[in-house]
Amino acid sequence: MSHREVAMTAMATESAWDVHGGVDFPRGYKVEITDGKIIMTPQGETQMKVIFKAARQIEDQLVDGGDILSDVMIDFPSSRYGYAPDLAIVAPGAEHNSRGRYEWHDLEAILEVVSPSSKDNDFVLKVALYAECAIPLYVVIDPATAICTVHGSPQHTGTYATAVRVPFGEDLVLPLEDRKIVIKTDGFPRG
Repeated sequence: MSHREVAMTAMATESAWDVHGGVDFPRGYKVEITDGKIIMTPQGETQMKVIFKAARQIEDQLVDGGDILSDVMIDFPSSRYGYAPDLAIVAPGAEHNSRGRYEWHDLEAILEVVSPSSKDNDFVLKVALYAECAIPLYVVIDPATAICTVHGSPQHTGTYATAVRVPFGEDLVLPLEDRKIVIKTDGFPRG
């Protein structure tokens, strides 16, 4: 059994989004669930511009299948954590579940763009959850430091075995299962 299969069977299958079903979240805010608490934060201009620039480049390279999502609810195997990643690369052939959402095991990579209010989540909590869920690549893009950190080789202990730092100005290479995505970072705003 692969690490990904172990992670999928070992974790609960209830989604945090279902626990908070029926809640009408306001538009214009990024909504996530951390440790059972609903967290709503407005997206900053710098973060939004990085997300748009990266999303366009990724979408142009997904010619052989897969999809790119931004701020879309993903079902993670937890009733206490519900994330809508800034960017999520969905594997080719993945299908929506019965709730109309993709699940964690459908993702090839997650990219989060750090804002002052999300720093702890992006660098600590999400690293642990995404590694436990066997998300192959987790990328943290930090406009304040102008560094992208690519976490790879998820471990069932909630850590990644590798972390490569890529400064803005260098190509950010995402080695996916059967292909690679290259994101030019020289146009990313800092701040």
